[in-house]
Amino acid sequence: AGARPVAVACMDDSFIASYDIALNKAYTSVALKMATKELKPLAQPGAPLYGVQQTNQGQIVIFGGGVPLYNREGRLIGGLGVSGGTEEQDTALADFGGANLQKR
Repeated sequence: AGARPVAVACMDDSFIASYDIALNKAYTSVALKMATKELKPLAQPGAPLYGVQQTNQGQIVIFGGGVPLYNREGRLIGGLGVSGGTEEQDTALADFGGANLQKR
């Protein structure tokens, strides 16, 4: 919940940039308590959070692939960030991971 990495997994031959992007997606979802796909429309020109990606030393990511993780009691316990595929793929995998945690 403090937005500090606890576990990281990288596929062989993945993009080096994806590591930082995934960490920042997880950070964003914890820092703002929302999925990055939900932040995206709010951060577009003319929207209420336009420019938010320029804050927090550039750690805020405004495209899909990050989700906050909650325990069964609804308490924020961390975030999950996925990077390396398309935005749609990253979003689907992050959503899957978050939903899987709720089943446990």
